[in-house]
Amino acid sequence: MALLLYRLGKFSYRHRWWVLSFWLVVLLAVGGAAAAFHGKLTNDFKIPGTETQRVLDHLKEVLPESAGGTGSVVFETKDGKAFTDAQKKSVQDALKSLNGAAELQGTIDPFATQAQVDAGTSKLSDAEKQIAAGRAQQAAGNAQLEDAKKQLDTAKQQAAAAQASGAQVPAAQAQAAAAQIAAAEKAYNDGRAKADAAAKELDAHQAELDQAKRKAQAAQGIRFVSKDGAVAVAQITFKVSLSAVSTDARDHVVNTLEATQSSGLNVYPSKELSEDLGSLAGPAEIIGLCVAVLVLIIMLGTLVAAGLPLLMAIAGVGVGVGGTFALSGAIQMNSMTPILALMLGLAVGIDYSLFIVNRHRSQILAGMDMEESVARATGTSGNAVFFAGITVVITLAALAVPGLPFLTLMGLAAAATVAMAVLVSLTLTPAILGFIGRRVVSKRGWRRAAEKASHPLSDDDDAARGWGAWVTKWPWLAVLVAVVVLGTVALPAKDLHLALPDGGSEAADSSAYKAYSTISKAFGDGMNGPIVVVGEFPAGLSEQDAEAKQLDVADKLRGVPGVVAAVPATLSDDRQTAVFQVIPSQGPANPDTVTVVSDLRSEAQQIKQDLNVSIGLTGQTAANIDVSNKLVDAMPVYLAIVVGLSLILLLLVFRSIWVPVLATVGFLLSLAASFGAVVAVYQWGWLGGVFDVSHPGPILSMLPIILIGVLFGLAMDYQVFIGSGMREAYVHGAKARNAVRIGFRHAATVVTAAAIIMTSVFAGFIFNHLTMVRPLGFSLAFGVLVDAFVVRMTLIPAAMHLLGARAWWLPKWLERHLPDVDVEGARLNRDTPVLAGADAGIATADSAGPVPQEDERPGKRSAVARPAEPAAHTGSHALIMAPDGTPRDFGNPIPGGRREARQRERMIATGMIPVVPQPERSGDDEPESDPVGARR
Repeated sequence: MALLLYRLGKFSYRHRWWVLSFWLVVLLAVGGAAAAFHGKLTNDFKIPGTETQRVLDHLKEVLPESAGGTGSVVFETKDGKAFTDAQKKSVQDALKSLNGAAELQGTIDPFATQAQVDAGTSKLSDAEKQIAAGRAQQAAGNAQLEDAKKQLDTAKQQAAAAQASGAQVPAAQAQAAAAQIAAAEKAYNDGRAKADAAAKELDAHQAELDQAKRKAQAAQGIRFVSKDGAVAVAQITFKVSLSAVSTDARDHVVNTLEATQSSGLNVYPSKELSEDLGSLAGPAEIIGLCVAVLVLIIMLGTLVAAGLPLLMAIAGVGVGVGGTFALSGAIQMNSMTPILALMLGLAVGIDYSLFIVNRHRSQILAGMDMEESVARATGTSGNAVFFAGITVVITLAALAVPGLPFLTLMGLAAAATVAMAVLVSLTLTPAILGFIGRRVVSKRGWRRAAEKASHPLSDDDDAARGWGAWVTKWPWLAVLVAVVVLGTVALPAKDLHLALPDGGSEAADSSAYKAYSTISKAFGDGMNGPIVVVGEFPAGLSEQDAEAKQLDVADKLRGVPGVVAAVPATLSDDRQTAVFQVIPSQGPANPDTVTVVSDLRSEAQQIKQDLNVSIGLTGQTAANIDVSNKLVDAMPVYLAIVVGLSLILLLLVFRSIWVPVLATVGFLLSLAASFGAVVAVYQWGWLGGVFDVSHPGPILSMLPIILIGVLFGLAMDYQVFIGSGMREAYVHGAKARNAVRIGFRHAATVVTAAAIIMTSVFAGFIFNHLTMVRPLGFSLAFGVLVDAFVVRMTLIPAAMHLLGARAWWLPKWLERHLPDVDVEGARLNRDTPVLAGADAGIATADSAGPVPQEDERPGKRSAVARPAEPAAHTGSHALIMAPDGTPRDFGNPIPGGRREARQRERMIATGMIPVVPQPERSGDDEPESDPVGARR
């Protein structure tokens, strides 16, 4: 791979105008496509196959008017007093003016609805009184009928007794008595019939009253106007889901209702209506980029060189994020998708280009030819960039494994953007370096290089200073402190609670938060997150039976602990589908609401058994809970995939057992510390004033799985960049413990700058206008900071120093089956026409000692004596002239041939390339052999 990248770098350098033109065309094409075909972003999180989605799809078929998106607008009097008639009329007129608007299904007038509810309660009271009066009249009538019955019976008995006694009664008198009895009996029967009819009527009214009472009881926990009359909530229903509502339609609703503020009202549109998904970045993100530029200027010393990595990052982000926007018109895309791509594209784009530029600067300062240096930097540092980038791409693409569509899209978009950053770094960076030429190094840098050339230090001497030297001097202390610090910071992670964001997590000065908090105070937290329950009734029910069935189901739902109200909302025309609105006692992100949703689903079986009604849950609250549960379930699987990938990838790159294990353990420590920090700040509220966390709450449910993927990729970046330097020094003859110091010394500056740059870019998103992005930006910034400085630059060097040569141990049988990816680019010294790079060992002809050379056995190397030949400093390796006049590098052909060798000879003669003695090897380290066993 190193050879291929070397050739790619040389090609880009030689054909820089073509390469630049190609990328300009690509940028213009992608930008045009994004402008022409971009769609609307959404904050909907959907998972096909869940109960929530199945119920919603069914609802769209049978009751489309109930399946549209819903938002709310809160009206509050500024003086805290009850609404005046003028204020009520202002709100009602505004709501009426919205009816018939495009995409709008309808509005609910809070004052008219609350008046109906209150009037219904008053009517119930009146009806109860009327029925009570009717019952009293019925009882009096029944008493009179009973008296008439007794009198009738007495008359009948007297007539019968007279007839039985044989007494002679005049016929006229007998007939009159019989007529009297018949009339009395008829009157009684008529009275009884009327009384029975009146009783039935009263019973019917009583049944109606009982039904009305059940309805009132079901809706008892729902109000549209607060009890003090100072707050009202209007419902806005759309014909389509909220994700499909156009920006113009939202703005029309908000602007129309906000016009009522002139009547002395505060108007707060809810999160569904007020959130702004139109912009990706703001001032904070720009500040983060400015910090990155400042770090580049300090490190590289010239504006030209500092601007190069930033320009490369912008080019990669332009292609990656632009392509993402171009696809948003055809694919429904979450607002987090381009933001994640932007965050990663900027961070890795700057870092990847910086690694190549830094290597190139070191090489030309050591005297390497400009074209050769660009090619060599692409073949060595570019090789590390390639494998680091592939790691990030694979990890992000693996976000598709859990099977969550929105997460898959986020991962693929971010992976594509990172891939573009890698391509830009490997092609456009060499081309621009060709345009810049010597200006990539400042004049002061050239002067310092000349001064160092006159007083050169060996790698061992240079590595004996700085942080790396301290860490390897006290390795046990460094390991202990690093583990204790990371473990302590990770402790809050045990209380991690995940949920999707609601209005309560928005900024305190936002309309969404004010709407949420006002509703909570006036109506209870549960009104912010109603749960939609859909019931399937048996076919053939009458209207009365269907209504009774609705109330029966509502009673069952209301019996679930934590449910404040369960209201029948809609019944389909065929009376087979009913919609209920269930109000929990707590807000949508509260753990108690999660329990309510679970209990409602558990109650479904009992409802089916008792009432022959099947129920299912849908709505935003239930959907968010389903998404969170799916993400939590997917996290262990994804973490296992990432850890497995880490072990395999690092095994290939470093051909060692211990290095992958150490790197993976370090990643897990960084991950745990990041979880702990984000819980402490965003869930517990620590340092809330610093990070603008005025209302701590649950952590974004997708944050852990995204953090795992992204932090793993970036952690492996730093591991590859630092570890490859250590391995490069080791395979070129340095002792294992010295190789740790040498590799650390060469990579420390650029990795430090890269980590600060990446942290700055991520930290800019801590104050993003989308609150759900903020904890993600914080966790990534903190994770990168901890992983780079505590793990990769403290824990790993200390642990590898303790292991010594054992750090590079690899079983022989495994070595024979592993491909050699040559991430340090050592094969370039043997196979390609290039000069040796500027990072490994320095020696002279007098430096006797064994040199790794090819063994006759395949895949083996042995230490053979190096002949005492003239050697010179070329920036990296000893330059040896073989007896046949062929330039060699430690016995390997020097790339570039005789012309380059003659140029170096002239530079040696003039003193531009000094000859530096190789330091004496002490006997207290591991044996001078090649324990790596790499097949070179």
